[in-house]
Amino acid sequence: MSVTRAYERLNGQLDGLVRHGESLSRHTSYRIGGPAALFAECASVTDLALVTEVLSEEEIEWVVLGKGTNVLASDDGYPGAIIVLGKEFKRHSVTECKLVAGAGVSLAALVQDAFGKGLTGLEFAVGVPGTFGGALSMNAGTREAWIGSVVEAVTVYQPGSGLVRLRGPEIAWGYRTSGLPRLGVVVEAALALETGDEWRIRSSMEASLRRRKRSQPLSQPNAGSVFKNPEGESAGRLIEAVGLKGERAGGAQFSEVHANFIVNTGGARAADVVELMVMAQQRVREEHGIELEPEIRFLGSFEGA
Repeated sequence: MSVTRAYERLNGQLDGLVRHGESLSRHTSYRIGGPAALFAECASVTDLALVTEVLSEEEIEWVVLGKGTNVLASDDGYPGAIIVLGKEFKRHSVTECKLVAGAGVSLAALVQDAFGKGLTGLEFAVGVPGTFGGALSMNAGTREAWIGSVVEAVTVYQPGSGLVRLRGPEIAWGYRTSGLPRLGVVVEAALALETGDEWRIRSSMEASLRRRKRSQPLSQPNAGSVFKNPEGESAGRLIEAVGLKGERAGGAQFSEVHANFIVNTGGARAADVVELMVMAQQRVREEHGIELEPEIRFLGSFEGA
């Protein structure tokens, strides 16, 4: 593996950019993380093809990162390459009831555009941070409504093969998960929405946003829900029940607003977040016999959770 050789091969060859040692704290909603060995912003599918080809030839591990809203990056950084999707992946359009968008578009922008066009189907996503591609990959939503339910088709880039278009029903959709990460890099998707009553859409969006503001620590850096809700249970309720709501480790704290959120109160390290996660897993296991499963993704090397 030669990160230096990969950098030399890519530098000056992309419409986007490539960097050494980019701090991941700049690219995660937690504002936590050490340097990535290589960081490539791909402005086009051509860039993406070249970057993945070079990384494969140099045997360098890589991951695609959106806005890093459900990611905890290691304090030691990431020894591989981080790929982010740039210019050409940030376009979207609405024709009648079909919304087509690149994976790099902000999910919030799509929600607002759908509302502006009088389309219903995305109200559940109001206030959800991150990119469209990230929302698709993790099937963002709730147990009652999720983005996979309105997907008509997704286009992925498969290194070595090219672009592949998948119909929505061909994709495995689950609670906070999808089969997309195994199928390639999401580059674009089409959503089938419906014409709705503007007043009803607005009311639904405002109600969803009020719920999020009441129940989530939106004013502090966080990565969303830390653990998945066990079947028939609430991870937040379990963590609160074992007395950890408000508990701190370094600059990290179980939120006073919702115990299934760990917030960065200032200067938190990944190790602080992991310490709290392990503490919650141990206490919930001991007192309730339930194993809490992490919902956030770990980027880099970790011990513990």
